[in-house]
Amino acid sequence: MTTESGVLSDTQYSFRTRFAEGIGTNPDELIAASLGGCFSMFLANELGLSGLRPQHIETTATATLEDLAAGWTLTHIQLDVRANVPDASQARFMEAALAAKTKCPVARLLKTNISMTASLTHDLKRVQIQNVNAHRRNKNDQ
Repeated sequence: MTTESGVLSDTQYSFRTRFAEGIGTNPDELIAASLGGCFSMFLANELGLSGLRPQHIETTATATLEDLAAGWTLTHIQLDVRANVPDASQARFMEAALAAKTKCPVARLLKTNISMTASLTHDLKRVQIQNVNAHRRNKNDQ
């Protein structure tokens, strides 16, 4: 798989990379990455509209893929965000995080359950990191 931007260039993308031990990416990982990135951008914007300047935003998006009667289905994405926003109150931060979760175009596109945890810190030594996880759950795992 190659994208127009060149960020993904001849990246391995196949059935094996989704359900076996192959090295590469898969649709679930890409969707989670898209949601995590979109959410982080909108959170930064929401905070900026309030005059707050985040020092970093760290979002982990974990996608759950379940083997349902209808077939493999992306059923849930968990967003875990930690942000360093000097001068932000917990209430204003949560307001911005919830607004970002509903305004992000990728979240609005997805027809799945998106849950979130959010924590605010005022530690200036952190750097921006974005992680993406994919979790597959078979119907027999429940």
